[in-house]
Amino acid sequence: MSGIVLKRNFTEGSDVEAGQSLYQIDPATYQADYDSAKGELAKSEAAAAIAHLTVKRYVPLVGTKYISQQEYDQAIADARQADAAVVAAKAAVESARINLAYTKVTSPISGRIGKSNVTEGALVTNGQSTELATVQQLDPIYVDVTQSSNDFMRLKQSVEQGSLHKDSASSTVQLVMENGQVYPLKGTLQFSDVTVDESTGSITLRAVFPNPQHSLLPGMFVRARIDEGVQPNAILVPQQGVTRTPRGDAMVMVVNDKSQVEARNVVAAQAIGDKWLISEGLKPGDKVIVSGLQKARPGVQVKATTDAPAAKTAQ
Repeated sequence: MSGIVLKRNFTEGSDVEAGQSLYQIDPATYQADYDSAKGELAKSEAAAAIAHLTVKRYVPLVGTKYISQQEYDQAIADARQADAAVVAAKAAVESARINLAYTKVTSPISGRIGKSNVTEGALVTNGQSTELATVQQLDPIYVDVTQSSNDFMRLKQSVEQGSLHKDSASSTVQLVMENGQVYPLKGTLQFSDVTVDESTGSITLRAVFPNPQHSLLPGMFVRARIDEGVQPNAILVPQQGVTRTPRGDAMVMVVNDKSQVEARNVVAAQAIGDKWLISEGLKPGDKVIVSGLQKARPGVQVKATTDAPAAKTAQ
C-alpha cells in the first residue's frame, strides 16, 4: 500500500483495541480505482444481459431459414464469454475494494502501541523496511524461558520411567520478578522448541500469563518456576543436613530405631530451593539430623525432635 499519510489516529504509548484505526492513507487514487472497477462491472453485466437476450430470441428460430445453427452456437458462446467477463469484473471490484480498505490502517490485535515511525504527510510505500508502528499484546502476555537440553532429557526420561508423573497436559508456571517478588497470577506452559540451540545447548519454552494490570512488560527479565512433573514420594532434605565425604559423595546423619546416630550415603539428585532432592539412600519416615551436626557422631545416643515431615512431594 503506497500513499501519503493523511492522519495519525492514536496517541503514542496508549492502549489500542483490535480493529481500531491507527492511520489514514490518502484514499483518492484507490477510490478512483474502485469506482472505475464498479463501472466496468456494470458494463460487463449489461453486455451479459444483452447476450442472454439474444440467445433467448434465437431459440425459437433454430431450425428455420432465419438463423443458421452456427449463428445460434455463436450467440451461446458470446453469452458464456459475457458471463466470464462479469466474474472477472467482480473480482476486479473486490480487489479494488480491498486496496481501498487498506488505506485505513487498523490494529490487528489489542495491546499497547509504541511511537509512530511516520508523520502526517509522509509517503509510505509497498515493501518498505520500516514499520509504521508496533503494537505489543500485554494481556495475555507470552514469556519465553530457556532450559538446558540435559535437564529436559532428564525430566523426559523420569516421566517415561514413571518416577515423575504429569498431572495435566499443561504445566503450571510461576514467575519471580526482578525485585524478587512472586507474580501473583500463574501461567501455563504453551509449547517448547523442537530443536536445541547449538550455541547455548538449551531449548526455549513459552508460557502464557494473564496480565490484567499490565505488570509484565515486553523485554522485562523474570525467572520462571515450571511444574513439569510430580514425584509423589520424593524426599527433600534441607541443604544444611547434607554433607560431603572426602570422595565427594553426599552423606546425611540419621537417627535409627535405637535412637543412635547413623551415617547414611545418599544421592542428592537436584537442588530445589534450599533443599536437596534425595533420590537414593532415604525412605519416608527416616529422621535426618539438620542441626547440631558438629556434635553428631555415628553410634552416639541422641534424642531427636522433629521440625518438619521428612518426606514431601517435589515438583
